[in-house]
Amino acid sequence: MIHRLTDILKDKFGLNEEHLSEAERVRTETGGAIGQILVDQKNLSEDHLLEALSIQYDFPFWSKLPFENTESDFTEKVSIQFLKKYSLVPLEYSQPIAAKDCGLTTQNSPQTDDAQFPAGCIIVINDPLNFQPLDDLVKTLGLTDYRVVLSTQEAILSAINLQYDLRRDSAEQLVQNMEENGSTIISEIEETADLLDDTSDAPIIKLVNHIISQSIKARASDIHFEPYQNSFTVRYRVDGILYDLLAPPKWIQPALISRVKVMAKMNIAEKRLPQDGRFEVKIGDQDIDVRVSTIPTAFGERLVLRLLNKSGSLLELQDLGLIPGRLRLLKKLVASPNGIILNTGPTGSGKTTTLYAVLSSINKPNINIITIEDPIEYRIKGISQIQVNPKIELTFARGLRSIVRQDPDVILVGEIRDKETAEIAVQSALTGHLVFSTLHTNDSSSAITRLVDMGVEPFLISSAVLAVVAQRLVRVLCNNCKKAYIPNPIYLKSIGFSAEHFNEKPIYKAVGCENCFKTGYRGRIGIFEIMVLTERLKSLILKTYDSSRIKREAVQQKMRTLRQDGMQKVLEGTTTTEEVLRVTQK
Repeated sequence: MIHRLTDILKDKFGLNEEHLSEAERVRTETGGAIGQILVDQKNLSEDHLLEALSIQYDFPFWSKLPFENTESDFTEKVSIQFLKKYSLVPLEYSQPIAAKDCGLTTQNSPQTDDAQFPAGCIIVINDPLNFQPLDDLVKTLGLTDYRVVLSTQEAILSAINLQYDLRRDSAEQLVQNMEENGSTIISEIEETADLLDDTSDAPIIKLVNHIISQSIKARASDIHFEPYQNSFTVRYRVDGILYDLLAPPKWIQPALISRVKVMAKMNIAEKRLPQDGRFEVKIGDQDIDVRVSTIPTAFGERLVLRLLNKSGSLLELQDLGLIPGRLRLLKKLVASPNGIILNTGPTGSGKTTTLYAVLSSINKPNINIITIEDPIEYRIKGISQIQVNPKIELTFARGLRSIVRQDPDVILVGEIRDKETAEIAVQSALTGHLVFSTLHTNDSSSAITRLVDMGVEPFLISSAVLAVVAQRLVRVLCNNCKKAYIPNPIYLKSIGFSAEHFNEKPIYKAVGCENCFKTGYRGRIGIFEIMVLTERLKSLILKTYDSSRIKREAVQQKMRTLRQDGMQKVLEGTTTTEEVLRVTQK
């Protein structure tokens, strides 16, 4: 007997009558399934809906899909687009599956720790009423004996991506195939005016797609295509460090670079001038924005692809790596009604991420926040964001001048690059606005010197600037393989720290394992130096803008330097002394 879904939801999961009535009203007006409407309205979780459907149709519900002992031969017969469109995936198990590995539940066979699901073919679906695609899949694969289970959209998508990724040729294999058929490929490329006209089976297209997908899987931030006299290298940057990815033959270089330029809608005929472009790719549930930059070198064009995962959520202030005392200080600063807060550091040190976290923390309906950026890296709901466009003379200075007339409470200027932008930012801060911006300097005290060098008067700096935050990113030790040891006192003295500071407390070093790609590190965290402009510092700035003297004064007033903050994270077991020295050496 098939029970009504709404009765199951009310009896088993205590569905509210009011929520059900609202879902019924939406279904009457727009159509759709009642269960999915409840999930969309966040009145029911997807897991609870699938458990109810499991009871209604007597299909097992697997909250997770085990991938051990699975075969992926079906990938040659079925397109990945078909499976993703209808949210279903076949899995062939060579051994029985334990119920505890998949959260196996059915109406008639409650889950027990020793329960097993027989080996063989199963088809995982998300919607039991979507039977036509299921029938098509069965016919395509020629299946006669199979079982059907329910699972979540996320689990099915992960299974699809994993199975197709296992079947994909390695980059080295793709290059080897191209070498074996080199003359044929060259003639194909010469005959095709636009590489986008090639089918997706074209070797160059497969190789570029593979390089990008492998880089995204490794959490890379950049991909470098580097031409040399007799060689061609592809490298990617993971956690701030460059690693070799591939060394294709030199003759592949022009086709590979042309393919990327076509994807970025750049002029493939122009090889003498630098160019910039961008494109977007979707890999599984990740949306990746790719920015492409080319420069001409003596041995061909050099390309760099910057990868930005737009699916990643913005960090909260507490996730940046600030110790509790510094976090409270930063929260107090960003709550100020006016003034300038500058964020400094080299390219790739996380300045933009920090500023986005700050904006998210103060983003409220009663505050008008406007930004001008180059480029806009994340879209934030409730904030007006302007993209700099030099082609139409929309510069930071011009945009900032217009923003001030939009009655903002908070302004973010992507970067202060010239005197005009700096002066408008200072004037905005002095007329009641809270301004955030970035500068490319090595530490917090150097920001004052940089502003004076741009032409901003010292008395304006001391009046407008609230604080300068300098930061770096250090790699985080892999928890799976880090190893404790007692540091050598002589070594500690050589890097400027006494053994008493560590008090014979064990710290950790990087080892390397499969989880961290043999690097010993996984992910990065910030180290910070917050220089608040106190009355004594403001008085000093009026007399001198020597960064060394300003820094000495700030340290005397208990400012924690970048290296001190880094060593605190070493003591906490977060990173290594080598990492802190790498990013704080002068």
